Amino acid sequence: MENLKIACIQSDLIWENPSQNLTAFDKKIEAIAEKVDLILLPEMFNTAFSINPAKCAENINGITFNWMKAKASECKCIIAGSMLISENNKYYNRMIWMQPSGNYLFYDKRHLFRMSDEFKIFDGGNQRTIVELKGWKINLNICYDLRFPVWSRNTFKNGKYEYDMMIYVANWPASRSHIWQTLLKARAIENQAYVVGVNRVGNDGFGTPHSGDSMIIDPIGNVLKQATASMEETIIQTISADFIKEFRNKFTVGLDWDQFEINRF
Repeated sequence: MENLKIACIQSDLIWENPSQNLTAFDKKIEAIAEKVDLILLPEMFNTAFSINPAKCAENINGITFNWMKAKASECKCIIAGSMLISENNKYYNRMIWMQPSGNYLFYDKRHLFRMSDEFKIFDGGNQRTIVELKGWKINLNICYDLRFPVWSRNTFKNGKYEYDMMIYVANWPASRSHIWQTLLKARAIENQAYVVGVNRVGNDGFGTPHSGDSMIIDPIGNVLKQATASMEETIIQTISADFIKEFRNKFTVGLDWDQFEINRF
């Protein structure tokens, strides 16, 4: 493993307007002066959290996907964020992990928000996606997944951890900001892993405010970097490979983790 430099773009999102959102992210990405390994965008970064697939869903080779492909190539780094995808007459809230080569991996949000119509309109994923970057194993998650610790539970088998970092991209409302911040720290502590949460700011199409509170957290639960609440901001942080190795070797709680399997649906 090598150290990783991560950029998290905490941004306002224009309701159901991919063109304007992508133009805005063009400028925000261009403003990143440092060379980074990974640029993270919020959940449904091209439309905000819309449940209107007739207007907002794209196919996997649509405008937003190709924009990500071009940006990853241009920046020579990974770009990741979620969008609404139409595939085989189904709709998914899909996180794309776009590599500079144009190859990609994806994760379909498992836990669909029951307090909106997301769970009625979209299909949930049934597989965890763990990607690799510079020797790091990274677990991809989306927003509401944060409330379900079993789904994100790390494992330790044959001397190896399943993952070293967990990412949550989100449109998490300001009214539940305390929960967002608390659960991000909890996920880091209980899984002995770095956790990165990237959230939007501004009001959505329903008038719901979002405060962002995007954070990068170490395996002990320390907040290494946090974006200013309710403001557009890009935070950049290098996370240490040596720190997580030393901490895990010193505090071997993984040896005592409960063993279990998750039922897929």
